[in-house]
Amino acid sequence: MAAGTHTVTNQAPPLVEYDLFATDRALAEAVARHLPPEAAEEARAELSAFGVSAGSAQAQEWGRLANEHPPRLRTHDRYGNRIDEVEFHPAWHRLLGRAVGAGLTGAWGRPGGHVRRAAGFLLASQVEAGHGCPLSMTHAAVPALRAEPELAAVWEPLVTSRVYEQGLRPPLEKTGVLLGMGMTEKQGGSDVRANTTQARPLSAAGGGGDAGEYVLTGHKWFCSAPMSDAFLVLAQAPGGLTCFLVPRVLPDGTRNAFAIQRLKDKLGNRSNASAEVEFDGSTWARRVGEEGRGVHTIIGMVAATRLDCVLGSAALMRQAVAQAVHHASYRRAFGGLLVDKPLMRNVLADLALESEAATVLGMRLAAAYDAQEARDPRERALLRIAVPVAKYWVTKRCTPVVAEALECLGGNGYVEESGLPRLLRESPLNSLWEGAGNVQALDVLRALQREPAALDAFLTEVGRARGADHRLDRATRDLLTELADLEGIEARARRLAERMARVLQGALLVRWAPAEVADAFCASRLGGDWGAAFGTLPHTLDLGAVVERARPEA
Repeated sequence: MAAGTHTVTNQAPPLVEYDLFATDRALAEAVARHLPPEAAEEARAELSAFGVSAGSAQAQEWGRLANEHPPRLRTHDRYGNRIDEVEFHPAWHRLLGRAVGAGLTGAWGRPGGHVRRAAGFLLASQVEAGHGCPLSMTHAAVPALRAEPELAAVWEPLVTSRVYEQGLRPPLEKTGVLLGMGMTEKQGGSDVRANTTQARPLSAAGGGGDAGEYVLTGHKWFCSAPMSDAFLVLAQAPGGLTCFLVPRVLPDGTRNAFAIQRLKDKLGNRSNASAEVEFDGSTWARRVGEEGRGVHTIIGMVAATRLDCVLGSAALMRQAVAQAVHHASYRRAFGGLLVDKPLMRNVLADLALESEAATVLGMRLAAAYDAQEARDPRERALLRIAVPVAKYWVTKRCTPVVAEALECLGGNGYVEESGLPRLLRESPLNSLWEGAGNVQALDVLRALQREPAALDAFLTEVGRARGADHRLDRATRDLLTELADLEGIEARARRLAERMARVLQGALLVRWAPAEVADAFCASRLGGDWGAAFGTLPHTLDLGAVVERARPEA
């Protein structure tokens, strides 16, 4: 065979060895916007260093290996002792250790901590999304732990540590721990009040425990991050559904009764373990919060993980768009670069709009968390309604964005080596986790009906852009009309959540994005000049500037 047939031409170079943070203009601008000036410079330096690490060939290789060598369950040791351990490829531990070391479990109580942590989470999730699960669960556990101050005093420093220690040992012998969650059961799913797991107080049964000690009996259908040091779970106590902390290893070094029945064989998220677990009636647990207040106790954790679903989807979209723009900037076809072809430019610009809108919204909500910790009631009210709105819409947009970006690479995008198939398999996940679409849409209705301050905060946020774009103003008026009509509201909940999300995204982009981005978003998403597929933006817009802004190269 002639050597000339193996000459490689007209292929894009690998998108490696670049700073994921500095080249993501929407993200870098959001960090600068939401942090006080005295903190912004330090944050930029930290995030840029993390962005360089995340954009390295080494990190990308770790992501590939972690997914090609998924976790394995070891139920017993060689002697027949039950151990219930999950083994991971070393690449998984390297990714997780790097992320914990970057502070991705330690936002609470740190000035600007949620904005900084959200930006880092968005970067880490672009490299490999699976290790985001234990990061998210561990970070989000803090509000629930604070319902029991004595527990929080012990566990919060371990949860927010920047040290990752793999392996199961008594938690107090470690300098950093990971937490998971076990809420759903096979008979109930999202309806956690249908849980049947039982919690029996040790003190009432003569077991010698204090008032906060219980033993659990039950089966959790989905347990996230089963290799963690402890789990927050819901169970039926004598006083009703209650939240509990279940450690894997007890203080005396013995293993708690925590039987991992099997690992789930999932569509995507292959590097991360999700499991079914069983509590056999001797599983020791510590109550968190009051009996009967389990949902109230754990809801802060749920809200924080829902925001991470938004950020995780924004990360997948950003990486998919970056790959598509990068490919089109090097690939030649029909006499020129793909990126210069009007129709491809339209597709890329349309994808870039969706990506930037997701990033700007997710980072605004992270800033609201920082303000909430500073006891701003309006920001707390905004989070109550904007988190389920964003969770519903941004996670829904992820799969079509990734699929279209994959198509931009043609056959090159369809093969595993491109990395796009892994992004595509991952893309539906965040819409499913922490309450699927209907759950989020109904939660929006619940906030509207029960918490008037939430709608007021939402409209105040949108109103800050009033008068800046006539299409946004008209969409806001239409939304108010829909909110005033309560007939058939439950059946219209998805439509309402979508409208609220697009109006909120439009308002944020009008305030903060370049004019060409805001104009294109409002013309298409709010003004109605848009088709049913990507690449149908009005041709009169400045699409070249939108695409250039999304370019991942420095």
